[in-house]
Amino acid sequence: MSLGLYDVGATTFYSCQYDQRFSYCLYVPSQARFQTDLPVCVVVHGSRRTAEAYRDEFAGFAERHGCVVLSPLFPVGIPSINDLSGYKYLIEKGIRYDLILLAMLDEVRQRFPVSTEKFFLHGFSGGGQFAHRFFYLHPERLQAVSIGAPGVVTLPTKNTWWMGLSDAKELFGINVNFDTIRGVPVQILVGDQDLDGSEINLTPESRYWRPECNQAGKNRLERAHTLAEHLKVLGCQVSHEVVSGLGHEGYPLIPRVEAFFADRINTGEQCFEQEFG
Repeated sequence: MSLGLYDVGATTFYSCQYDQRFSYCLYVPSQARFQTDLPVCVVVHGSRRTAEAYRDEFAGFAERHGCVVLSPLFPVGIPSINDLSGYKYLIEKGIRYDLILLAMLDEVRQRFPVSTEKFFLHGFSGGGQFAHRFFYLHPERLQAVSIGAPGVVTLPTKNTWWMGLSDAKELFGINVNFDTIRGVPVQILVGDQDLDGSEINLTPESRYWRPECNQAGKNRLERAHTLAEHLKVLGCQVSHEVVSGLGHEGYPLIPRVEAFFADRINTGEQCFEQEFG
């Protein structure tokens, strides 16, 4: 697979051919010129849509581990000008954000020497909401998932979407596979000072409001704990990290995310070396 001048390093934004309203940028490590089947790490932005900045933060990780970083951009204003949060819930007026991400991965696989059958997924804040909901629907695609300070959480309960999973089949056409979910390593990160609940405590005026929708906790610290405990009860492998002195900040968490993913990338590399020498 021949790569061009602009295909290695920090790339431009590519329009997703599946739905050109959405785009993504990459960091492609130098190893891509002479290696194949590189792992992929997807990093999903929060409400401020700093996709390029998150991609750049993971550039060193990409070079150290020969990993391609994909950072999607889900703009505000699709499908309507006031839409800020649709991507966080994976479905909005017929738009399936989970399928858009999978289409982006398919496009990257066709153009770059990567393996996308399974990939690493991280998101912070709004991206953390996307990440844990994607995890429920597509666990078979994930090598590991890292969930940073999700403000509004879906729990593996019999409540309806988005609070629970009972109607996932009707909404998404997907039977939630709890056995596969249990096999995916999960990291949940939050700062111990992430205590402002003003944005995440939904009111009846919100289109996402549901009765009892705020019972998972008053703030992101409590809601991360609630999510972690529910996943542990389900039987998941959960690393729940509360970072001292940190508020609602995503970039300081990145070294912990990188360490979590690196352990699993290195495990895969060791297995390959043992099998093939």
